[in-house]
Amino acid sequence: MLPKAERVNRELVHKGAIVDIYRDTMKLPNGATEYFDFIKHKGAAAVVPVLEDGRILMVRQYRNAIDDYTWEIPAGGRNGADEPTLECAYRELEEETGYKAEREDISLLLTLYTTVAFCNEKIDIYLAKNLKKTSQHLDDDEFIDVKTFTIGELTEMVKRGEIVDAKTIAGLMLYANCYHSRP
Repeated sequence: MLPKAERVNRELVHKGAIVDIYRDTMKLPNGATEYFDFIKHKGAAAVVPVLEDGRILMVRQYRNAIDDYTWEIPAGGRNGADEPTLECAYRELEEETGYKAEREDISLLLTLYTTVAFCNEKIDIYLAKNLKKTSQHLDDDEFIDVKTFTIGELTEMVKRGEIVDAKTIAGLMLYANCYHSRP
């Protein structure tokens, strides 16, 4: 077993609306002291929404961090650290796509950490089926286009680098390889 580093101090550097940034003082197994950046996140949920005909709903929106538009599965942050991710997924699906599913039609696909080197953001990715059309309920700062794709089209978009979002790639590839019925 590898020896573990020990955190000796955690200092809040910035309190943000979505994340908090800390400077951790770490004692390494060899006795040396190092400093690490740590970003604390409240967690999130995402959904692979599959229509009756097998097409998947995708959302396109501008992302400031990369200064570009992305194709993604619907997702969003939890309203608080104690909000169940299933509730978050259910809410974000309808808010962003204008479709909803009954709770029994949403199941957990996988859980992942987005960037384990410096952030604890954990996302539960769900599969939603038997979708019913409602209407979008976008937040004031959201401008989202919704479009449907086949899993084959989405797989090709991943290969061509047109889908670059990690949670989206993970959710789509798991769905394509484990849940999508092939002819």
